Amino acid sequence: MRQKVFDKTFITFAMVGVVNTLFGTAIMFVFYNFLGCSYWVSSFFDYFFGGILSYFLNKHFTFHYQGTDWRSIVKFALNIVVCYLIAYSLALPLTRYALESMHFSKTIVENIAMLVGTGLFMLINYIGQKFFAFKK
Repeated sequence: MRQKVFDKTFITFAMVGVVNTLFGTAIMFVFYNFLGCSYWVSSFFDYFFGGILSYFLNKHFTFHYQGTDWRSIVKFALNIVVCYLIAYSLALPLTRYALESMHFSKTIVENIAMLVGTGLFMLINYIGQKFFAFKK
């Protein structure tokens, strides 16, 4: 089972993910720290713009998907939304709980939570793309 999930596509997905994560995370932190947007708005723009880049890179380079574009776009978007909601809904309370005794400011906790959400998202997003969005 492990070999079926983590095959050679995982390496390509990870490399695409590095590029996509740097792009999206920069957007997220600019929206949060410089434009004064909330945790949810900032992380939304990360995944909105990062999702567009991710769709094209993963479709062509990671999964070599040749399916109908509209169908794959809808499945990809659905996967992104579900993974985003799961990852970021878990990240904030988990980070608050883990850092509770350290008395960090709300801004620091939410910045750390956005990083935690990014990691959680990457893991569940790979599974969703491989077995749902770009399933052959």
